[in-house]
Amino acid sequence: MGIDVQSAEEGDIQAWNDRVSRSPQGTLFHLYESLELQATYAGATLHPLVGFKGEEPVGVFPLFEASKGPIRGAFSPPPDLRIPHLGPAMLNMGKLKQRKRDRRRQRFVEGCFDWVESEVAPRYGHIRTSGRYDDLRPFKWNDWSATPSYTYIVDLNGGAEELLGRFSSDARSNVRNADEDRYEITVGGGEAIESILEQVSNRYNSQGIAFDLPTEFAVDLYERLPDGHLKPYVCRVDGEFVGGMLILDFDDTVSRWQGGVRTDLDVGLPVNDLLDWRVMQDAIEAGRSAYDLVGAENQRINRYKAKFNPELESFYSAEYSELGVGVLSSLYKRFQGYK
Repeated sequence: MGIDVQSAEEGDIQAWNDRVSRSPQGTLFHLYESLELQATYAGATLHPLVGFKGEEPVGVFPLFEASKGPIRGAFSPPPDLRIPHLGPAMLNMGKLKQRKRDRRRQRFVEGCFDWVESEVAPRYGHIRTSGRYDDLRPFKWNDWSATPSYTYIVDLNGGAEELLGRFSSDARSNVRNADEDRYEITVGGGEAIESILEQVSNRYNSQGIAFDLPTEFAVDLYERLPDGHLKPYVCRVDGEFVGGMLILDFDDTVSRWQGGVRTDLDVGLPVNDLLDWRVMQDAIEAGRSAYDLVGAENQRINRYKAKFNPELESFYSAEYSELGVGVLSSLYKRFQGYK
């Protein structure tokens, strides 16, 4: 029996989210409410693909259709929203032997490609998977190129004191010796998101780097998702905002999505160390097992992240172009800022 791939109907939101929550590769950005916002802010058409083997769902694969001039593209996630991962998420694979897992994954991915080719006919494709989806062979077998990227994952198992003991000496000192009477860390709301992203944008702009994440997208995401999935952590020193982080909380992992940039204020406190430590403490208390620092590609920033003794994890970007491999990079750049 083959895999039947179809586009989920809008009325199937609950069924879609249930499948996302049951998939090891499911993320907060796979949730239907998030996908709808991504489509809106990217100016793209959402195709929420689901694969079935008989009545059994085998995977979900959200794809976004967008055009730049004569070039139509298929994306997951869409460009310009700074979403770290999306791509396919598999279901009901745990009891299968390796041969059957390989076959099911290949048939599902190829079924999605066939659907997209028939309904969208893209000339270019760009997909970025999570670290938990690490089998890119079906992509390569269908003429996609795959490139590894990396992130850091902090293991939260063992409790707060054991975790702190694994930090570098300077990180431990920063956490233990900070004057607790001078600073306060709270979880805010929409206004906190605006403050955090304004600080990030200013920091990027000062370095000549464009920061194009719409603040409205992050605020809408906060308001549309169930409570607690997106948490704006804010640090204030002597009552003044000095830094913050947007934290994603889904399944067993919390993720450092945006923020944590260097503050321009000389406050004499390790603001980001204190924010990261508070996030990790809250995550441990909530029973989470991992903290994704989201990215391990920037050599300078990695020196900061590595002091929490994280593990290196790979994820992949896959690209396709009917025009040839030589134009892949230029095509993706054309689609950035296409809204």
